[in-house]
Parts: sequence; structure tokens; C-alpha cells
Amino acid sequence: MSSSIILKGIQLSARCGVTETERQQPQPLLVDLTFRCPNQSAFQSDHISDTVDYGTITQRILDIGEGQAFSLIETLAESICQALLHEFPITRLKIWVRKIRPPLKSIEGSVGVQLIRSRQPIASLDHKHLSPFLVDQFSRLPHGTVLDVATGRGRHAMYLASKGFSVHGIDRDADALKELQDQAQEAALPLITTECIDLEANPQYPPDLGTAVYDVIIVFFYLYRPLFPQLVNALKSGGVLMYETFLLDNHIHRQHPRRKEFCLETNELLTLLQGLRILHYDEGDHESSSARAYTARILARKP
Repeated sequence: MSSSIILKGIQLSARCGVTETERQQPQPLLVDLTFRCPNQSAFQSDHISDTVDYGTITQRILDIGEGQAFSLIETLAESICQALLHEFPITRLKIWVRKIRPPLKSIEGSVGVQLIRSRQPIASLDHKHLSPFLVDQFSRLPHGTVLDVATGRGRHAMYLASKGFSVHGIDRDADALKELQDQAQEAALPLITTECIDLEANPQYPPDLGTAVYDVIIVFFYLYRPLFPQLVNALKSGGVLMYETFLLDNHIHRQHPRRKEFCLETNELLTLLQGLRILHYDEGDHESSSARAYTARILARKP
């Protein structure tokens, strides 16, 4: 059984607006939230563990609303919905997000958006299709924005978006990205964006991935050595890079990849990411999402 919990008048100071000028200065927003959760036991037990802590919910809304800029209030509201549904045992929620001082002289009141969302199981996110390394180390990822490099059809992007992360997937395969966007839309995961880009078009000038943009960067089974400085530069301070790809041992023992330059030498990944704080590193014959492979795996944090 479940009952409704109602939060009214959560105050945000958010950078939200269509114009860049409006996004530069925080403005006051209000959020009303009504949600249902399985909390029937709390009526007798008087224990917070038997319900959802509305203080934690409020802080999560503040983190999302004040942690990044949004062009549209619709996107902000949807981001809050998806994060709450996937991080808390909420079965259904109704949210009203509104600007109380909209930049239009003809509006004396507020302007906003109301959404109603329900928890929906996502069958395609079976752990057997994910990298075991991602699943094992998931709890160490700082919450926020993710760059998924060479995302392909986006199984990892889908998984992280279902957990409330905002994910930007990049790949040169436009068809794979279209399939990812279709899956994200079907699964009601608006936190996924994609960009078709050839990372290897010019080895002397790898594409700029931004500066201090992402809380997490993930790379699985893709190796392009000139890109490593851009990956590190794109991480925020305190951000984490998760990387796993083939070792030369896999080329020798399993003839894959066919070209050995697509494989890492022993300890090469440590050299490529020198300067980051190593949280986890190992090399060996590991389980992957499809078969065993000799890989190097690293989780490293930017100072």
C-alpha cells in the first residue's frame, strides 16, 4: 500500500531561461511535489526507514535545479522527475515547477509546467548486457552529467540515464545514435542526448570535448590515444573517468582486435592518465557483457 506525501513551496535559485542572459543569473523558482510511495508501515513503526525522507527529496531537487543551467523549465521538471523515480521508491509523482518572476511585463503571476510521471520498468536494462565493471563500480560515480564516448547503441547510456544521470553519448555511427534516441524516447528517458562526431577525423587536432563539463566520463572498448588529453580536460574537478578496453594479450590469445594498435600495452592506461588519482586499476582476463576478454580497467578521479 502507499499514500501521498506533499511538499509545497520548495525554493530554488536556478539558472533557467531561453536566452543566455537569463541563464547567467539565478532566479527564484518554486517547486510543488506530490508523490506516492510504499510507506504504510511508517504509520505504526514511526521509523523514517519505512517511508521516503522528504528532506532528502528536497535536497535532491535543489541539487538538480541549482547544479546546472537549463534553457527550458520543461527540461528542468523532467530531469527532477526522472531522478526521483529512479533514486527513490516512488511509484507516482506530480510536480509543478514555476518561475515566480518571469521576464515578461505582461505576466503578474508565475509561469511554469506541471508533469505527472509513474515508474515504468525498463526491460532492456538487464545487467547481463552491461559491463560488469560499470555495475561493480557504479556506487563510486559522482552523480551528475556523463559523457559516454563511442556510445554505440547506448546500453550504458540507457542504464545511467535510468539512474538519474544526464548522459551525452557521442559516436560516429548515426544509425546507432538514432536507435539509442528511439529507445530513450520509448523508455521515457529524456536525460539522454547524442552527437554524431568522428573522433578520429584529424589525429593532430582531436575534437574539443569541453573544459570541466562532465562529472563522469565512461569509455568502453574504444581506444584512440590522441583523445586522452581532451578526456581529462572535459572532466570537472572531482570528476571520475571509467575506462575499459582490450589489452595486447587479447590480440595475442584471441586474435581480437585484429590490429594490435587497438590494444593497450601493460600499464599503458596508467601512463595515459598520469596525474589523475587512481581509485581502481586492474588488468586480466575479465568477464565482459558478451564474452571473456583480456582488458585493462581503471577508475580515476581528477584532482
